[in-house]
Amino acid sequence: MATEEEFEVESMHFTRLLLAVDDDDDESSRRAFNYASTLAKIYNIPLGIVSVLETGDLNIYQSLSPDILSARRSEIAAHLNTYVEKAERFGVQDAQPIIGEGKPARVILDEVLPEFKPDLIILGSHKQRGHLHIGSVASEIMRSAEASVIVVR
Repeated sequence: MATEEEFEVESMHFTRLLLAVDDDDDESSRRAFNYASTLAKIYNIPLGIVSVLETGDLNIYQSLSPDILSARRSEIAAHLNTYVEKAERFGVQDAQPIIGEGKPARVILDEVLPEFKPDLIILGSHKQRGHLHIGSVASEIMRSAEASVIVVR
C-alpha cells in the first residue's frame, strides 16, 4: 500500500449516469437534474433518467382500474420526456427515459441498475418542515448500490 508521499493522483471519470427523479418532488428532482445534466454534458456520457410509478401509493380501486394505471403511466412518461428534452436542449448528447413500477428503491436496485449499468447515481434530497431530509429511497440506494451515489441538496 502506497504512503501519502508515494501515491499519485489519478483522473477519475464516470461513463454512465443515472438520475432518479420523483414526480412528487419537483424541487429536489430539478436540482439533481441540473447537476446530472451538467456532468453528462461536460463528460459527454449517457444520462438515464428514471422515475418509478409507486403502485403501493394507489388504493385498491386505482390499482385495479386499467384507465387510472394507464393515465398515471402516461403522466410519468410525459414528465420524463420533458426532462429528456430539456437535457438535450442543454447539450446532453444521450438522454434516455426509464420508467419502472413498484417500490422505487427495489425497482431501481433490482431492475434499472443491472440493465442500465451506471457507474454514478444522482439523487435529490427532500425538505421536510424546513429541514433537509434524505428519504428512504435515497437511503436504501446509497446503502445497497454498487455504483457511486451523489445526493444533491
